[in-house]
Amino acid sequence: MPQPLVRADTAPAPRRIGAERHGADRIRHGLRRALAAEAAGWRSLGRVLARRPRVPAGATAIGYDRPVRTVLIVFAVLSLVEIPIMDLLFRGIPAVRWPMLALGVWGVLTVVGMLCAYVSRPHAVGPAGIRVRHGGEVDLELPWEAIASVERRRIGLSGAPALSLTGEGDEQVLNQVVQDFADIEITLERPTALRLPQGDVTVSAVRVSADDPAAFLEAVRRHIP
Repeated sequence: MPQPLVRADTAPAPRRIGAERHGADRIRHGLRRALAAEAAGWRSLGRVLARRPRVPAGATAIGYDRPVRTVLIVFAVLSLVEIPIMDLLFRGIPAVRWPMLALGVWGVLTVVGMLCAYVSRPHAVGPAGIRVRHGGEVDLELPWEAIASVERRRIGLSGAPALSLTGEGDEQVLNQVVQDFADIEITLERPTALRLPQGDVTVSAVRVSADDPAAFLEAVRRHIP
C-alpha cells in the first residue's frame, strides 16, 4: 500500500443521491427514513447504556462525530431546559400542558438518540475489512479484497449533505462528510455497487470523515502492509 499523503483539496460540486421525488412519493420516502432514524436512535441509546458499541470483534473503532458533538449536546441541553419552562407556562391548561411536555421529552430523546447513533456506530477497521458508518442509517461493508488503497486526503465539499456523489461513470465517488469535510479516501479495485438509504449507487472510491485520520491509517496498516 502506498504511504498515506496529507492533501487539502476541493472536490467538484457534490450531488444528492437518488432520484428526485415528488408529491406523495416524496412524503412516503421521507416518513420511511424518519421512522428508520427514530428506531435507530432508540437502538443506539440502548447500546450506549449497555456499553456495547457496534464494532466487530478485533476491529478498531474510529469516530467521526467530533465536529457535531458539541452542537448536538447544546441542542439536547436546550431542549431539556425547555421542558420545565413549558410546564410552568401551561400548568393551568392541561390540554396544552401534557402534549407540550410529551413533545419536549420526545425532542430531547431524539437529539440524544442521534448523538448515540454516532457514538455507538463508529467506522470500524478490522480483519474483515472497513465498515463505513454514518449514524444509524448507513453501514457499508468494504472487504479488503475490494480495496485497492487507503490514503489520507482531506477533501472539502462545501454545503454537501452527509452522503453525496462526485464524479461521473466509472470515476464516481461516494462522500461521507461531517461539517463539509472528508479525511480518508478508500479507492476500490473496481466500480462497486453499494446500498444506501437513498438508493443503490456504483462507485470507484469512498471518502469518509474521521476524527483521527492517523489512527484510521494505523489500523489499516495492521491488516494491509
